[in-house]
Amino acid sequence: MEGACPQELINWARREAGITANPYIGYDIALGVVLLYAIIVYALYKTGHIGPDHALTLFGPAVMIKTKRGRSALDRWGRFRRFWTWVSDFGILLAAISMVGILALLVLDAIVSTQLSASQAPSVEEALGIPGINPIIPIGYGIVALVVGIVLHELMHGVIARSQKIGVKSLGILWCVVPVGAFVEQDDADMEAAPRRKRDRVAAAGVLANFALAVVFFVALSGLVTLSVAPNANGVGIAYVQPGSPAANATLTPGDILISVNGTATTTASTFEGALTNTTPGEVVTVVYYSSTSGHVVSQQVTLAPSPTVKGRGFLGVAVGFLSPAQLKSTLVWPFSSPSGPFIGSVDWLVLPLATLEPIQGTTAGFFHLTGPFAGVNSNAFWIGANILYWLAWMNLLLGLSNALPLIPLDGGLLFRDFAASIAARFRKGWSAAKLDEFGGRAATVSSLLVLLLLVFQFVVPRLH
Repeated sequence: MEGACPQELINWARREAGITANPYIGYDIALGVVLLYAIIVYALYKTGHIGPDHALTLFGPAVMIKTKRGRSALDRWGRFRRFWTWVSDFGILLAAISMVGILALLVLDAIVSTQLSASQAPSVEEALGIPGINPIIPIGYGIVALVVGIVLHELMHGVIARSQKIGVKSLGILWCVVPVGAFVEQDDADMEAAPRRKRDRVAAAGVLANFALAVVFFVALSGLVTLSVAPNANGVGIAYVQPGSPAANATLTPGDILISVNGTATTTASTFEGALTNTTPGEVVTVVYYSSTSGHVVSQQVTLAPSPTVKGRGFLGVAVGFLSPAQLKSTLVWPFSSPSGPFIGSVDWLVLPLATLEPIQGTTAGFFHLTGPFAGVNSNAFWIGANILYWLAWMNLLLGLSNALPLIPLDGGLLFRDFAASIAARFRKGWSAAKLDEFGGRAATVSSLLVLLLLVFQFVVPRLH
C-alpha cells in the first residue's frame, strides 16, 4: 500500500480533529468507576442486602442478580425432549470439533510466537475479548453483541437442562461495573446425579447456541448487504491522501474510488501497486476516479513525484484499503467465494476490524450507495444496523470458540472432563464411577493448565528475545 502506514493515519486523523486530550483521562475515569462500584457493593454487603439467601449474591467481583421468574418458560420450551436431545447431541459433536480446532490454533500461535520479536508480540489486551479493552472490538457494538450472545447462550443451557429433566434454580444477570451477561443456575445435585451424556448435552448447549446465532446473524447481514449495497465505482477506495502529494494537488480526497492509473484498471490493491510499478518520477499519468464530492467519474492528468520508498518509481500519494469496495461487499455477502479461496475469504471476513473496515462508517461508508428497499434510508442509520449484525455474528463466533476450550470452568472444560472419563471407561473396565470421575477431573485440570500455558506463551516468549 502506498502512502502512510496505519499508525500515521491515526496520528494524522487525531491532528486533523484537534484531539489533544490527556491520554490518561480514560484510565482515570475507568479507575473512578471501578472504585465507585466497589464502594457500592461493599456497602450493600455490609448492610446485609447481598448474600447467598438474597436476590443479590457475589460471584467473585461480580454481583449475581437472581430471580426464579422465567423458569416456567424454560419448562415450556424444553418440553420437546426428543428434538432438543437430537439438537444437543449435535452440539456435543460441534463442541468437540471446535475444541480440537481451537487447541490446534493455540499450538500454532505458540509456534509462531517463537519467531516474533518483542516489538511484534501481541499485547495483553488482545487476549481479552472485552469491548473497549480489546483494541479491535468497539465498545458500543461489542457490548450489544456480547450481552446478546451471553444471554442467549445461557438461555440455551436452561432449555436443554429442562429437556433433560435437570432442575433450574434461578435465572439472572451478572453485573460487574457494567452488565457482563446472564446466567442460568442449574441444580447442582441434579447435574451430578445425571448420566454423563445428559450433562454433556447441557454443557454443549451454550457453544451450539453461539455458533447457531453466528450463522443467523451472518445470513441476515449477507442478505441485507446483497439487497441494499452497491459500490459507487469498480476500483480501490482511497483511505488517505498525503498532504502536498500529486494526489492532493489533483484534489483527490479520502472517500474517492480510484478506477484506473495510466490506462491500467485498479480494481484491487495489488493492481493499483502494479499500475505504479513501471512509472517514473515526473511522469504524467492519467488518473480516472470516482469523486465523492462531485458524485461522478473524473479523468485527470497527474504528474508523479519521486517515491520516498522505491528509488526511481513514481509516487501518487494515496493509501488504499486492502479490500476494494467491491471486494468488501463480496466479503460481507459470501466470503467463501473469494478468488483467493474460501479459507482466505473467511480470514478476510474475520480480520475486517484489524483492517479498520469494520465498523463500516465515515470514509468507508462513503464508498457505497444504498439501493433496493433501503434506497431512501439514511446511510448512517443503515450502517449502524449492518454493523450491529456483523458484530453479533463476530462476537458469537468468538464466544462459541472460546467456550469450547478445555478450560475449567468453561463449557469445554466440563465436556473435556466427561470425555476423558468416557475414554477411561473403555480401557479401565474395573474402575468405579467415582474413580472415573476423579480421573476426568484430573484430566480437565491438566488440560486447563495446558491451555493457560499456551495462552501465556505467545505473550511472554517474544518478549524474552
